[in-house]
This record gives sequence, structure tokens and C-alpha cells, in this order.
Amino acid sequence: MDDLLEIADALLPGVRLDSASVAADGNIHDVLLIPGVAAVRVSKRALAAATMPRHVEVLHLLASSDLPFQIPEPLTPVTMFGDRAAVAVSWIDGSPLPPGVGSVEQIASVLEAVRSVELTPSLLRALDGRPSGRHWSAIVLEDVVPRLPARWQSEALRRLDAALALDPVPDSLVHGDLGGSNVLWSPSGQLVGVLDWDMAMPFDPAIDAALMAWHGWDTVRRAVSSDTYHRARTWDALFGVGHLVATLNGRPMTSPDGFVRAVVPWLEQNA
Repeated sequence: MDDLLEIADALLPGVRLDSASVAADGNIHDVLLIPGVAAVRVSKRALAAATMPRHVEVLHLLASSDLPFQIPEPLTPVTMFGDRAAVAVSWIDGSPLPPGVGSVEQIASVLEAVRSVELTPSLLRALDGRPSGRHWSAIVLEDVVPRLPARWQSEALRRLDAALALDPVPDSLVHGDLGGSNVLWSPSGQLVGVLDWDMAMPFDPAIDAALMAWHGWDTVRRAVSSDTYHRARTWDALFGVGHLVATLNGRPMTSPDGFVRAVVPWLEQNA
């Protein structure tokens, strides 16, 4: 933690760090929480360091989009500390809902709020990684399916075909990691803020609907249209939508073996 405190002190000189703590679920970044002040995000790997400036640009663009909720706004420029990139973003009060908790109205309000954000040309340029990468289905077909245990390969191809058979829908803003600790609520149940936009992309909004299954699939079913629900279940059935998003938006598959190690237990548990 000492290295994170040193980075925070350099980014936010004069800010007291007595109450700072490290977020428990940092996968791509280490996140130092300074309650009431800021969160300091520090890249763990080279790819996260390289993409941080684009992610910060997305936050700037979203902050000017008149959103009906708060997002973490950059307080500092992206700064390099050796091979690690870091930025401080604004603090947002509020608490996440536990798994399985949340009303139909709450889930519908989050999905509508994110989906309705206009994909302006500048936001689309910052978000859309598809032109520079492979199609998601090629990544699944070439990098993932051959590494699956033999007993799962034909079933994965069947599920891939089902996803590819979905009718095209217009792109919407998709958060890509919606639900869980990334959605904050007031004590009265009002949406306060949405954190962690690193996976945001233009795509089928049913992806976010599937991610909101954190609150229960039956709640999602009642919060969205029948078509969106069908699409959400189809996307999720492939590998679990929380895993699938790593293949979307032209993202490189940096560790296909690690991806498969994460996916196989999900397949077994949801067989």
C-alpha cells in the first residue's frame, strides 16, 4: 500500500491520507480510496497503462453529457510513475445494493439512464475500439473455443451461433461492467452514481441488462422488453456476460489461457 500512498501524495499534494484504504476488487487497477475526496486509480499492467488516457477522455466526455447520475470525474492528468499510469478521480457517495436486492424500477432506471446517453461523434471515437481489433466472434472462435475442454467445444459453437443469429440492433452506450459495486444508491433508493467506465463501448444494450442479473434474472426480465431479455440471456449463455465483455469492442485477448481458466468453472456451474 505504501507505493499507492506515495502516488496519491504526488497527485494530490496536501490531501490527508489517514483514512485511505485499498479497494478489494481491483482487477485491472489498484484503487486507493480516500473517502469524501477521491479515488486514485493505478494501472497494474502495461495494457491498462496504455489505455488509461483514452479512458480518462471518456470520463471527460461523459461528464459533459448531462447525465442523470454522477460519474468519477478526473481531478488530475494521467501521470506515469515508472511503468504505472495513475489518475485521481472524484469521490462519489452512495452504497451498492447486495446481490439479489433491487426493485424492477431501480434496475429499469439504471439501464435506461445509461442506454439513453447520446453517442456523439467525439464519444464514439473515444469508445469504439472495433475498427482496430478483431471481431468478437473471431476471438471466441480462434482463441477461446480450441482451448476449451473437448466436452464443451461443440456446445460453445452452438451458443456462438445463437449469439450471431441475433438480429442487429443499433449501438447504444454500454457500460460493460454494470451492477455490483459499480452502481451506487442513496439511502432512499435513488441512483447516485456509476463507477468504473473502463469497459464502456458502443454495443447491444442487452449486454448491460445481462450484467444487471446481479440483482436477479427475474427482476431483469420484468425491467426490460421481452426482446432485450432474450438477447441478454443469449449473450450471457455463451460464457457468462461478465467474461464475454473481454472479447468485445476490439479488445486484444492478452491471455486466452487465463480467460479459459475463468470461463470453464462458469460453464460447469451453469450447465
